[in-house]
Amino acid sequence: MDTVDLLLTLLPIVVLLCLSAFFSGSETALTAASRARMHHLSENGSKRAKRVQKLTEDRERLIGAILLGNNLVNILASALATSLLISLFGDAGVVYATLAMTALVLIFAEVMPKTYAISHTDKMALAVAPLIAIIVRVFAPVTTTIAFIVQRTLALFGVATDGADHALSVHDELRGAINLHHSEGQVIKRDRDMLGGILDLSELEVEEIMVHRKNMVMVDADQPAIDIIREVMQSPHTRIPLWQGEPENIVGVLHAKDLLRAIAGDEADHETLDILGLTSKPWFVPETTSVQGQLNAFLRKKSHFALVVDEYGGLMGLVTLEDILEEIVGDIADEHDIDFIDVNRQTDGAVLVDGTVTIRDLNRNMDWSLPDDEATTIAGLVIHEAQTIPEKGQAFTFHGFRFTIEDKQRNQLTKLRVKPIRSGPSV
Repeated sequence: MDTVDLLLTLLPIVVLLCLSAFFSGSETALTAASRARMHHLSENGSKRAKRVQKLTEDRERLIGAILLGNNLVNILASALATSLLISLFGDAGVVYATLAMTALVLIFAEVMPKTYAISHTDKMALAVAPLIAIIVRVFAPVTTTIAFIVQRTLALFGVATDGADHALSVHDELRGAINLHHSEGQVIKRDRDMLGGILDLSELEVEEIMVHRKNMVMVDADQPAIDIIREVMQSPHTRIPLWQGEPENIVGVLHAKDLLRAIAGDEADHETLDILGLTSKPWFVPETTSVQGQLNAFLRKKSHFALVVDEYGGLMGLVTLEDILEEIVGDIADEHDIDFIDVNRQTDGAVLVDGTVTIRDLNRNMDWSLPDDEATTIAGLVIHEAQTIPEKGQAFTFHGFRFTIEDKQRNQLTKLRVKPIRSGPSV
């Protein structure tokens, strides 16, 4: 074989290897392209991004066309290389061709293009999309036939190919991406908590974030007006529920600003002021309302305050727009809030915590993962797991933590010591 014939045979092999690299890199780029970024670019008018979106909508068809093209060029390149080396070395050429093509395909047609595609995913996806779209259309009859054969073959073994069993919800996908980027150091803990808080709103009920009725500031509406004014002025809150007869009978919600306007008038008589006339109608919501739903209701009604009741209509507590926002951004304090410390870190890794602290807040502050399915507060978790109301000094071990009852008032666990441990039997 002269030099010209050798070059004429080598040239198609090189071209086929380049096509193989193109197919391999395109497969990686298009399947790994950021759907969010493609959507954003598409919204901004990028035609290539729209083409990427259209291609990835039917991944089975896309992968089928790319694999078909890749296998065609690889097999053809191997056949040409085998023919060439047999003519040069005889039967030993088969071995030489196998070794040479394996190395060439692996390095230049698989690893190298895929590595580049991983490093420049979105850029490459946008670049190859027009040509791949043509290839998908050309190979459509073949890939459709192949897909039919594959589906029917798998169906014989009871394997479904619709992907329903492996579908990942949008919330789970976002949460996983946030946690992944946090673990890689690209998202700080505060941002992770805030983004996670937004995703959690639809999974939480107002019962889990409300202010319990025993912690509510309420005023007896039957008191003299001057006493009501004094109590409202001493309260750090701007909205105060008023009750008559019994604390659960809420008859109105008094806004401190409305009260100030009334008592600032020139003809205002503090002794005979009609306090109930200044109140707004109380808004009652069921305890099972989702936090997301309550946020939407607050925005829709342009209100910031609601009272939470159970299935029997009994008062359970109150929820405000600020409570919901704190689930996203953490505690919001101003100059009128009463400062108190819920969690005290100890030198041995333990924390002293009020029993009313929610498990969700403790997990967020300490980066723990205590379960909050059966209880809202840390005291509730201990009672649920112990199946009794513990006494002061008792200790329990569960979920990888040691819980010690530090203080108790009647049936309420007011102070607990929580320390993470590696392992240990439940007590």
